[in-house]
Amino acid sequence: MSSRSPHPEHRPSEPVRVTPEPVALPEPWRSSRLTVVVPTYDEAGNLPVLVSRLMALDLPELRIVVVDDNSPDGTGEIADKLAIEHGGRVSVLHRTEKDGLGRAYVEGMTRALEDGADYVVQMDADLSHPVGYVPQLLGTLHATDAGVVIGSRYVPGGSLSEAWGARRRLLSGWANAYVKTVLAIPVRDVTAGFKIWRASALRALDLAGIESTGYAFQVEMHYRAYRRGRKIVEIPIHFEDRVVGRSKLDGAVALEAALRPLRLRRAENARR
Repeated sequence: MSSRSPHPEHRPSEPVRVTPEPVALPEPWRSSRLTVVVPTYDEAGNLPVLVSRLMALDLPELRIVVVDDNSPDGTGEIADKLAIEHGGRVSVLHRTEKDGLGRAYVEGMTRALEDGADYVVQMDADLSHPVGYVPQLLGTLHATDAGVVIGSRYVPGGSLSEAWGARRRLLSGWANAYVKTVLAIPVRDVTAGFKIWRASALRALDLAGIESTGYAFQVEMHYRAYRRGRKIVEIPIHFEDRVVGRSKLDGAVALEAALRPLRLRRAENARR
């Protein structure tokens, strides 16, 4: 057996940076009227970090709408302070009770559209969605005729945090396979929560008619976009694990996520 070192061209390459540093966008993309909608419940430790990172992006027209569900840990009060600190670029919607992720997003998106946003980003407050991908999502939307661009864990190049154990990976993979089988929707990461929408696409979906309250909201939005002929594009992201706080997924949310695709298909068949 030869002991020679492998040819240089066969040596392992340097690892790819999967959570990129934010990049500058050229005009007129840089001046896009972009609003990031962030639902919160007990995210006092994460929200200031997220807002700081978003404000540091080279996107001067970026705005943030925080939708807080009366968080016991004071997240709403922190959001109000951030709104004052950032002089109108951050606004806060205070809801009186924890009414589900879907309803929070609908209220936040509706506000963003009313305030004149041309593009709306959905992202979690728990820092699992790296802010560095926001310019990539926006750039991809501008470069295509897509109605929505999804930050996908399951297209080539996408990845999950190493902190995710085998059980969570299996559950996430099964959920995507189940939804795609039931709804026949050509999306790799149909349960994804990190994405950017054109305002025109959101208006076509009839936000007021969205029925899902929990994580099934993501599926319903994708399905409505697909059934209404909106182009869907996916780009790879690295999905981080939350550092502070705990997951909001509970039994009721999981049950809705399992049953909603069946109801969506049945409702679609009834319209034919």
